[in-house]
Amino acid sequence: MSMSATPQISDAEWEVMKVLWQQSPLTAGEVVEALSRSTHWRPRTIKTLLSRLVRKGAVRMSSEGRKHVYRPRVSQQACIRHESRSFLSRVFSGQAAPAIVHLLTHAKLSEQEIEQLKQVLDDGGKHA
Repeated sequence: MSMSATPQISDAEWEVMKVLWQQSPLTAGEVVEALSRSTHWRPRTIKTLLSRLVRKGAVRMSSEGRKHVYRPRVSQQACIRHESRSFLSRVFSGQAAPAIVHLLTHAKLSEQEIEQLKQVLDDGGKHA
């Protein structure tokens, strides 16, 4: 799926996608089980989210015997890039520098994270 075709994913759908990105293929029951540890969602809610993701093209459903199994159709990196661009466009008029400055002034970074950022800046952003 190309970048322009990366679907818009809601916050709740992100939680489902994280489970599928971590391990797939999974049945609906396995997705429900995984999310029941971190959410208070009912199984029907999770199955509705899976159906929405299939309709959006973010997830592929296939039948294996009597079970439906789900796999991501879009990579986590593609979705992160899409959401990052959307966020920058909506909140910072597409400008990365003001967004980065804002995030850095409000984040508590470890020494390791600071060093990593310095390296990215020294490399001109080529090796993030």
